[in-house]
Amino acid sequence: MSTPKIALVTGGSRGLGKNMALSLAAKGLDVLLTYHSQRAEAEAVVAEIRGHGRKAAALQLDASNAGTFDAFFEQVKTTLRDTFQAERFYALVNNAGTGLHAAFADTTEAQFDEVLNIHFKGPFFLTQKALPLLADGGRIINVSTGLARFTLPGSSAYAAMKGAIEVLTRYQAKELGARGIAVNTVAPGAIETDFSGGAMRDNAQLNAFVASQTALGRVGQPDDIGGVVAFLCSDEGRWVNAQRLEASGGMFL
Repeated sequence: MSTPKIALVTGGSRGLGKNMALSLAAKGLDVLLTYHSQRAEAEAVVAEIRGHGRKAAALQLDASNAGTFDAFFEQVKTTLRDTFQAERFYALVNNAGTGLHAAFADTTEAQFDEVLNIHFKGPFFLTQKALPLLADGGRIINVSTGLARFTLPGSSAYAAMKGAIEVLTRYQAKELGARGIAVNTVAPGAIETDFSGGAMRDNAQLNAFVASQTALGRVGQPDDIGGVVAFLCSDEGRWVNAQRLEASGGMFL
């Protein structure tokens, strides 16, 4: 079987992941997206992608539970064959995630372990398990945060895991370069989604503060991020490798 360009996007049913999935489809890629619990939302995204003439499918995944990854990739193999008529996929986008707002002094071990599993251990081993199915010459996109560059109280554990992902990106690029696989990090700034309870979207005071500290004068929208991921997965992005691309409108310059 041939290898059509298929992107696997974790957490693709809502928020930034949904926008990434739709942007990748607009660039001509087929999309296999994952969801944690919102199957109906995921299927709606699949239907939207199919409506634009691309193939799409959705699979359930707990991106924080590395013990499930072997079984997940068995499902991926079946879905690639049955839905996409393919044996491998082209791009992996490690987007799935949750927020944590807690002061360093108050962060519990359970909270630490939760963000560790979903934001670092999960992407580390999901990518490792994906390697046999990832096409040579493909792409890996890791998602970080502006908080790994600038510092706002209450994000120490979350931002530290994203900092780890940024270092991991460079090692992956170095070690997978022999296969022609490019690996990059996209670091969104503050975006109006339901992330972290929708604080940036719903808290007018917080929104206004961030906008005042952003060179372009507003808080980001999901549409500001998906196209960056799509670019990195396109032919035009082929020579960008081991880089951190912050898409924040110029926050805290």
